[in-house]
Amino acid sequence: MTTLQPPAAAGPRPAPPPARRDRRSWTGWGFIGPFVAVFALVFLAPIAYSLYLSLFRDQLIGGTTFVGLDNYQQALRDERFWDALGRVSLFLCVQVPVMLGIALLVALALDSGRLYGKNFFRISVFLPYAVPAVVATLMWSFMYGTRFGLVGDLNDAFNISLPDPLSPDLVLAAIGNIVTWEFVGYNMLIFYSALRVVPNSLYEAAEIDGAGQIRVITAIKLPAIRGALVIATIFSIIGSFQLFNEPSVMQKLAPNAITTDYTPNFYTYSLSFSGQQHNYSATVAIVMGLITMVIAYVVQLRGIRKGV
Repeated sequence: MTTLQPPAAAGPRPAPPPARRDRRSWTGWGFIGPFVAVFALVFLAPIAYSLYLSLFRDQLIGGTTFVGLDNYQQALRDERFWDALGRVSLFLCVQVPVMLGIALLVALALDSGRLYGKNFFRISVFLPYAVPAVVATLMWSFMYGTRFGLVGDLNDAFNISLPDPLSPDLVLAAIGNIVTWEFVGYNMLIFYSALRVVPNSLYEAAEIDGAGQIRVITAIKLPAIRGALVIATIFSIIGSFQLFNEPSVMQKLAPNAITTDYTPNFYTYSLSFSGQQHNYSATVAIVMGLITMVIAYVVQLRGIRKGV
């Protein structure tokens, strides 16, 4: 009589030989290798080279000499840099909330389902983002002109005297109008995409409870797109500190209002290409990058904590 033997307990699998493990590790690097190479070439290498330049100074006597952190001390005492930083900070505090507020209202209107011609309206709002920044700035700058543009034509047609948008007192607001026109559609698309993935069960529950539209927005929609709001805010902060195209193009039309140190990026560009101060220009760029990184990180941290 044959007796059945219980199957032997399965022991731990033997470890693969070292050669196979090595092949697996190199296979993974083969997939991410192209990205790592491009990332190092276009991102890490420029930063490393900028750090290297910031430690030197090109002097009339002695040529290029190592100065350590002297360039950073000069940047921290540079009134032109701090004036430019204060200018873009004011721009950020006013323009970013206005732009994101308009984008959010448009996204909520599109998501409500009560807007006729929703597809056409969505494309129309997003279309300015497809216009290159230089083209948009030139277009708006010529409309701002009091002698050759829309403002001048209105003055002549109605025999009035409208304020000059390219004057020193109003040019920052004029730039803010251009940036808002350009990026409302971009941020609207971020908010609208986030609203479209909100579960319908939440709206059904709110309808059963008798919640109105305002209650639905404040209790369901806004909390659901908190992450999108944080991301859009971070992108807008970074974009504000990187403000360059608009003032650099408008500077030709309003040289008395926009100086070469109007924004930190414009100041860095002028130092490098007009003043031939490549070392100090790299220093200012690094300082500005660190400031932007810290502020963006703080905004992200606060957004995450509020979402917990």
